[in-house]
Amino acid sequence: MGERSTTAWEFTDDRGHLTSASEAPQRVVAYIQAGASLWDLGIRPAGIFGSFHDGDEPDHAKSGALPLDELAYLGAGAGLGLDDVLAVRPDLVVALTYGGGQVYGIEPDTAKHLEEHVPVAVIDVGQGRTLGGVRERFAELGRSLGTSEPAEARDELARSERQLGVAARGARGVRVLALSAAGADAVHLARPTKWPDLSALGGLGVGMVAPPESPGANWYTGTWRDVAELAPDIILSDARANAAPREQYAADPHWASVAERASVLPWNPETPASAHAHAALFDQVAGALRGR
Repeated sequence: MGERSTTAWEFTDDRGHLTSASEAPQRVVAYIQAGASLWDLGIRPAGIFGSFHDGDEPDHAKSGALPLDELAYLGAGAGLGLDDVLAVRPDLVVALTYGGGQVYGIEPDTAKHLEEHVPVAVIDVGQGRTLGGVRERFAELGRSLGTSEPAEARDELARSERQLGVAARGARGVRVLALSAAGADAVHLARPTKWPDLSALGGLGVGMVAPPESPGANWYTGTWRDVAELAPDIILSDARANAAPREQYAADPHWASVAERASVLPWNPETPASAHAHAALFDQVAGALRGR
């Protein structure tokens, strides 16, 4: 991790808030996905925290390359208190929003009081932004803190995008479905246009499968029969700790019929916003397409 600038610092976040300090922050606390994104940019967080989906331990599926055994984990959701954050003496907190400016993963009252003590920069990772747009916002934050993503990582991403495009053209008709298991009787099916990473896959030619229309903004909640009827060839299965483990639904005959014919890949809906992490996603999907 290289040295960072110590000149006067400011950054306008995705709520339109100008966040400023007399010098570039050195001790950054971040939501785990943001922390993993910053790590890939060369910034070591002073601490990380989880969301209301998380528990007393960090979710390894979300953590990217973070050295979890070396970092302070401050808690998650209702278990994350103001004093827990301030105890590690941050001079910047990086949080996320999925739109509307609401800080994700922190109790609203805690978030309000937190900003009375330390600058908070909030990055929008929701459906209103492309995957490249999310990545660029983190790159902008990194540059403001005096660091930038290695050129090798950007080259890796460009190569992965090209190779995924080639694989997708050679696998026309292959159907890719992203889902998050909810248990033996329920499953959440992702709407591919509502997730920046899934939209990016579709934009590179991957045949993403859309679930039926319903009130759910990002997900359609259905049954394993719905999955079977969509007949996917490749499944991107939510690997986060809040998703139901496979043993809960392995005996379902509809799931069994799908798993018999489909390739099942782990999917992190909270992929770090870095060239390296996005290249890894594209490489994984390209490999599965070539295998069909």
